[in-house]
Amino acid sequence: MDVIFQASDLVSKRREILNAARDGRAHIRDTDGTELVALRAGALTTLEALARWSNEHRRLRALFDRTSAPTVADLGESAWLRAFEQSEREEFVAELQDALIAAFADNSTVALDECLGAWRITAQQLEDPLRRAVLTGRHDPRDFADAGHDVEHQGEGV
Repeated sequence: MDVIFQASDLVSKRREILNAARDGRAHIRDTDGTELVALRAGALTTLEALARWSNEHRRLRALFDRTSAPTVADLGESAWLRAFEQSEREEFVAELQDALIAAFADNSTVALDECLGAWRITAQQLEDPLRRAVLTGRHDPRDFADAGHDVEHQGEGV
């Protein structure tokens, strides 16, 4: 069970309070009865990211269920998703859900950051018409030829 420190403990038990915060959280009850919690800054950052992206996930899921062609205004801060087709946006929402579950389980935003980073990079690439054509176009193996790289000279200058 968590210890609830009193405001008066901030002086006499400051080391215990700091240790409790460092180990997870320190509960402190102010003189007016307000309950406060002290925790590591990284834990707060993780909680804020999970809350933000959980809310965005829920909003996007509802938006994509409602319309197949959301406007940039509909997408809001996730307007970078405009580069994708509807099926890709739905795939993003599914991956985002998995990343949120992993981030919550790991108590870390690593999986979430990797998911968002990969999708944003892809969206940036799709904004360029030439890159979009290369990434989404059909490729026939007959269109490619062996470069004839000589294995004996691998790593040497040209």
